[in-house]
Amino acid sequence: MKVKYFGHSALQIKTDKHEILVDPFLDDNPVSSTKSKDVNPDFIILTHAHGDHLGDSLKIGNRNNPLFICVNELAEWLKAKGLNAHNMHIGGSRKFDFGTVKFTIAHHGSITPDGQYAGEAAGVILNIDGKTIYHTGDTGLFYDMKLIGEMNNIDYMFLPIGDNFTMGIEDAVKAVEFVNPKNVIPIHYNTFEIIKADPEIFKQKVEAKGFKCYLMKFGEEIEI
Repeated sequence: MKVKYFGHSALQIKTDKHEILVDPFLDDNPVSSTKSKDVNPDFIILTHAHGDHLGDSLKIGNRNNPLFICVNELAEWLKAKGLNAHNMHIGGSRKFDFGTVKFTIAHHGSITPDGQYAGEAAGVILNIDGKTIYHTGDTGLFYDMKLIGEMNNIDYMFLPIGDNFTMGIEDAVKAVEFVNPKNVIPIHYNTFEIIKADPEIFKQKVEAKGFKCYLMKFGEEIEI
Protein backbone atom coordinates (compact mmCIF):
# COMPACT_ATOMS: atom_id res chain seq x y z
CA MET A 1 0.00 0.00 0.00
CA LYS A 2 1.25 3.48 -0.89
CA VAL A 3 0.34 6.81 0.68
CA LYS A 4 0.95 10.12 -1.09
CA TYR A 5 0.80 13.49 0.67
CA PHE A 6 -0.32 16.40 -1.48
CA GLY A 7 0.14 19.00 1.26
CA HIS A 8 -2.40 20.52 3.62
CA SER A 9 -4.57 17.54 4.70
CA ALA A 10 -4.91 15.81 1.34
CA LEU A 11 -3.82 12.18 1.04
CA GLN A 12 -3.98 9.51 -1.63
CA ILE A 13 -3.97 5.86 -0.58
CA LYS A 14 -3.32 3.23 -3.25
CA THR A 15 -3.80 -0.48 -2.80
CA ASP A 16 -3.44 -3.17 -5.46
CA LYS A 17 -7.06 -2.62 -6.47
CA HIS A 18 -8.20 0.77 -5.24
CA GLU A 19 -7.36 4.46 -5.10
CA ILE A 20 -8.72 6.40 -2.13
CA LEU A 21 -8.49 10.16 -1.58
CA VAL A 22 -8.87 11.92 1.75
CA ASP A 23 -9.81 15.63 1.68
CA PRO A 24 -8.82 16.25 -1.98
CA PHE A 25 -7.78 19.90 -1.88
CA LEU A 26 -5.62 20.04 -5.03
CA ASP A 27 -6.29 22.70 -7.67
CA ASP A 28 -6.19 25.65 -5.25
CA ASN A 29 -3.61 24.03 -2.99
CA PRO A 30 -0.46 26.17 -3.45
CA VAL A 31 1.90 23.37 -2.36
CA SER A 32 0.42 20.58 -4.50
CA SER A 33 1.85 19.88 -7.94
CA THR A 34 -0.82 17.19 -8.40
CA LYS A 35 -4.12 18.60 -9.61
CA SER A 36 -7.63 17.18 -9.78
CA LYS A 37 -7.20 16.03 -13.38
CA ASP A 38 -4.33 13.78 -12.26
CA VAL A 39 -6.27 11.60 -9.83
CA ASN A 40 -8.78 8.82 -10.50
CA PRO A 41 -10.18 7.65 -7.17
CA ASP A 42 -12.68 4.88 -6.53
CA PHE A 43 -13.44 6.39 -3.12
CA ILE A 44 -13.21 9.84 -1.55
CA ILE A 45 -13.31 10.22 2.23
CA LEU A 46 -14.15 13.66 3.61
CA THR A 47 -13.50 14.77 7.18
CA HIS A 48 -15.59 17.94 6.80
CA ALA A 49 -16.90 20.43 4.25
CA HIS A 50 -14.59 23.44 4.47
CA GLY A 51 -13.25 24.41 1.06
CA ASP A 52 -9.68 23.42 1.89
CA HIS A 53 -10.87 19.84 2.60
CA LEU A 54 -13.89 19.38 0.35
CA GLY A 55 -11.53 20.81 -2.24
CA ASP A 56 -12.10 19.46 -5.74
CA SER A 57 -14.67 16.86 -4.69
CA LEU A 58 -17.38 18.05 -7.07
CA LYS A 59 -15.01 18.27 -10.01
CA ILE A 60 -13.53 14.82 -9.37
CA GLY A 61 -16.91 13.35 -8.52
CA ASN A 62 -18.52 14.50 -11.75
CA ARG A 63 -15.64 13.10 -13.78
CA ASN A 64 -14.92 9.81 -12.00
CA ASN A 65 -18.11 8.99 -10.06
CA PRO A 66 -16.28 7.72 -6.95
CA LEU A 67 -18.13 6.74 -3.81
CA PHE A 68 -17.94 9.55 -1.24
CA ILE A 69 -17.78 8.45 2.39
CA CYS A 70 -18.59 11.09 4.99
CA VAL A 71 -20.98 12.13 7.75
CA ASN A 72 -24.69 12.06 7.00
CA GLU A 73 -25.38 15.75 6.36
CA LEU A 74 -22.42 16.17 4.02
CA ALA A 75 -23.36 12.96 2.19
CA GLU A 76 -26.87 14.32 1.63
CA TRP A 77 -25.43 17.57 0.25
CA LEU A 78 -23.26 15.60 -2.18
CA LYS A 79 -26.21 13.48 -3.27
CA ALA A 80 -28.18 16.65 -3.98
CA LYS A 81 -25.33 17.57 -6.33
CA GLY A 82 -25.87 14.28 -8.20
CA LEU A 83 -22.93 12.44 -6.66
CA ASN A 84 -22.66 8.97 -5.18
CA ALA A 85 -22.26 9.04 -1.40
CA HIS A 86 -22.47 6.69 1.56
CA ASN A 87 -23.89 8.24 4.72
CA MET A 88 -22.05 7.58 7.98
CA HIS A 89 -21.56 9.35 11.29
CA ILE A 90 -19.24 9.63 14.24
CA GLY A 91 -18.76 6.36 16.10
CA GLY A 92 -20.05 4.26 13.23
CA SER A 93 -17.89 1.93 11.18
CA ARG A 94 -18.44 0.10 7.92
CA LYS A 95 -16.51 -2.27 5.70
CA PHE A 96 -15.94 -1.26 2.08
CA ASP A 97 -14.12 -3.05 -0.75
CA PHE A 98 -10.79 -1.50 0.26
CA GLY A 99 -11.14 -1.86 4.05
CA THR A 100 -12.97 -0.48 7.08
CA VAL A 101 -13.87 3.14 7.81
CA LYS A 102 -14.77 4.54 11.23
CA PHE A 103 -15.40 8.20 11.97
CA THR A 104 -14.25 9.80 15.22
CA ILE A 105 -15.01 13.11 16.86
CA ALA A 106 -13.02 16.21 15.91
CA HIS A 107 -13.36 19.60 17.54
CA HIS A 108 -13.92 21.84 14.54
CA GLY A 109 -16.71 23.21 12.34
CA SER A 110 -18.16 22.21 8.99
CA ILE A 111 -20.04 24.25 6.42
CA THR A 112 -20.13 23.85 2.64
CA PRO A 113 -18.78 26.56 0.31
CA ASP A 114 -22.36 27.58 -0.50
CA GLY A 115 -23.20 28.05 3.18
CA GLN A 116 -25.04 24.81 3.92
CA TYR A 117 -24.74 23.06 7.29
CA ALA A 118 -22.64 19.94 6.74
CA GLY A 119 -22.91 18.07 10.03
CA GLU A 120 -20.07 17.62 12.48
CA ALA A 121 -16.43 17.67 11.53
CA ALA A 122 -14.75 14.29 11.99
CA GLY A 123 -11.55 12.34 12.09
CA VAL A 124 -11.33 8.96 10.44
CA ILE A 125 -9.74 5.61 11.27
CA LEU A 126 -8.96 3.42 8.25
CA ASN A 127 -8.10 -0.28 8.40
CA ILE A 128 -6.58 -1.16 5.03
CA ASP A 129 -4.36 -4.12 4.09
CA GLY A 130 -3.58 -4.87 7.72
CA LYS A 131 -2.58 -1.28 8.57
CA THR A 132 -4.51 1.16 10.76
CA ILE A 133 -4.36 4.83 9.77
CA TYR A 134 -5.79 7.64 11.91
CA HIS A 135 -6.35 10.91 10.05
CA THR A 136 -7.53 13.30 12.75
CA GLY A 137 -9.04 15.83 10.36
CA ASP A 138 -9.00 19.43 11.52
CA THR A 139 -9.24 19.39 15.28
CA GLY A 140 -8.17 20.84 18.55
CA LEU A 141 -6.74 18.62 21.25
CA PHE A 142 -9.26 16.47 23.12
CA TYR A 143 -8.80 13.92 25.87
CA ASP A 144 -10.81 11.20 24.13
CA MET A 145 -7.83 10.80 21.79
CA LYS A 146 -6.48 8.66 24.62
CA LEU A 147 -9.50 6.39 24.28
CA ILE A 148 -9.01 6.22 20.51
CA GLY A 149 -5.44 5.08 21.12
CA GLU A 150 -6.52 2.51 23.71
CA MET A 151 -9.13 0.99 21.40
CA ASN A 152 -7.10 1.06 18.18
CA ASN A 153 -3.55 -0.05 17.45
CA ILE A 154 -2.64 2.95 15.26
CA ASP A 155 0.17 2.34 12.76
CA TYR A 156 0.16 5.83 11.20
CA MET A 157 -1.26 8.99 12.74
CA PHE A 158 -1.71 12.05 10.50
CA LEU A 159 -2.43 15.17 12.54
CA PRO A 160 -2.39 18.96 12.11
CA ILE A 161 0.33 21.14 13.61
CA GLY A 162 -0.39 24.50 11.94
CA ASP A 163 -2.20 26.17 14.86
CA ASN A 164 -4.81 28.96 14.50
CA PHE A 165 -7.57 26.69 13.10
CA THR A 166 -6.33 23.42 14.63
CA MET A 167 -3.82 22.09 17.11
CA GLY A 168 -0.44 23.77 17.17
CA ILE A 169 2.79 21.94 17.84
CA GLU A 170 2.52 21.69 21.63
CA ASP A 171 -1.04 20.35 21.58
CA ALA A 172 -0.19 18.01 18.71
CA VAL A 173 2.64 16.50 20.74
CA LYS A 174 0.20 15.83 23.57
CA ALA A 175 -2.23 14.27 21.06
CA VAL A 176 0.50 11.86 20.01
CA GLU A 177 1.08 10.93 23.64
CA PHE A 178 -2.63 10.21 24.03
CA VAL A 179 -2.92 8.05 20.90
CA ASN A 180 0.45 6.27 21.16
CA PRO A 181 0.82 5.48 17.44
CA LYS A 182 3.70 3.55 15.88
CA ASN A 183 4.41 6.36 13.40
CA VAL A 184 3.50 10.06 13.31
CA ILE A 185 3.20 12.31 10.24
CA PRO A 186 2.28 16.01 10.65
CA ILE A 187 -0.13 17.69 8.22
CA HIS A 188 -2.08 20.96 7.82
CA TYR A 189 0.88 23.33 8.01
CA ASN A 190 2.74 25.72 5.68
CA THR A 191 0.00 25.74 3.06
CA PHE A 192 -0.77 29.34 3.97
CA GLU A 193 1.03 31.95 6.06
CA ILE A 194 -1.58 31.76 8.83
CA ILE A 195 -0.76 28.09 9.49
CA LYS A 196 3.00 28.39 9.17
CA ALA A 197 4.85 25.98 11.46
CA ASP A 198 8.24 24.32 11.65
CA PRO A 199 7.75 20.55 11.35
CA GLU A 200 11.32 19.92 12.50
CA ILE A 201 10.42 21.35 15.91
CA PHE A 202 7.41 19.03 16.09
CA LYS A 203 9.59 16.08 15.05
CA GLN A 204 12.18 16.83 17.71
CA LYS A 205 9.56 17.12 20.44
CA VAL A 206 7.76 13.94 19.40
CA GLU A 207 10.96 11.93 19.09
CA ALA A 208 12.05 13.16 22.52
CA LYS A 209 8.91 11.41 23.81
CA GLY A 210 10.00 8.16 22.13
CA PHE A 211 7.80 8.25 19.02
CA LYS A 212 8.80 7.74 15.41
CA CYS A 213 8.06 10.78 13.28
CA TYR A 214 8.41 11.12 9.52
CA LEU A 215 8.11 14.42 7.69
CA MET A 216 6.53 13.79 4.31
CA LYS A 217 7.47 16.29 1.63
CA PHE A 218 4.62 17.81 -0.36
CA GLY A 219 4.00 15.39 -3.24
CA GLU A 220 5.96 12.55 -1.64
CA GLU A 221 4.72 8.96 -1.79
CA ILE A 222 5.76 6.28 0.68
CA GLU A 223 5.13 2.57 1.05
CA ILE A 224 3.55 1.56 4.35
